[in-house]
Amino acid sequence: MSADKPTVLVVEDESAQREVLSYNLAAEGYRVCQAENGEEALLVVDEDTPDVIVLDWMMPNLSGIEVCRRLKTRQVTRGIPIIMLSARSEEVDKVRGLETGADDYVIKPYSVVELMARVRAQLRRTRPSAVGVQLEFDDILLDGETHKVSRGGKPIKLGPTEFRLLRNFMEKPARVWSREQLLDRVWGRDIYVDTRTVDVHIGRLRKALMQHGGDDPVRTVRGAGYALG
Repeated sequence: MSADKPTVLVVEDESAQREVLSYNLAAEGYRVCQAENGEEALLVVDEDTPDVIVLDWMMPNLSGIEVCRRLKTRQVTRGIPIIMLSARSEEVDKVRGLETGADDYVIKPYSVVELMARVRAQLRRTRPSAVGVQLEFDDILLDGETHKVSRGGKPIKLGPTEFRLLRNFMEKPARVWSREQLLDRVWGRDIYVDTRTVDVHIGRLRKALMQHGGDDPVRTVRGAGYALG
């Protein structure tokens, strides 16, 4: 996963449509992964967890609806938003898609502008700071657009890695993150970094957040990792 850009997986067996979608998503600033069938989609998700999946219903062998069902029944992937694309415009089909676990349902032919808005809406829910939303936790305020952080109204100066760490924590307060998960989310999967580096940056983040006083908001969970609050 990219350290900063939200990742969108496009699953579409028609190459022309797949390329148009990928081009437009990349132009919006997303990192794009592609899969041309259901089996490949499941492999990609295992290797590189996306933030949103745009999934075509009608595909040979493994249909989009089956891919959706499998992802939504697994603990590790059930939280990934899925936008289902389908030429089926009947109400019963839309209901079936949503009941299988799809988070949104877009009927073909669709407007690319509308689809981009739907992707943004899902990200706003799961990765709010990635679309410029302000995050708040106790007296800490993080602005995803201006990259500014304050605590108790006083500005906090953070390096880029500490900012990404804090943003990750604030998107899911109370969730415990292992060092490996933080490496994936904050540094990116393509970079080799020792897990001890995480501890060093957590130390810097703590120091910065407590520079004007106040309790340490970052909790160490023995044998598991770190959490906020």
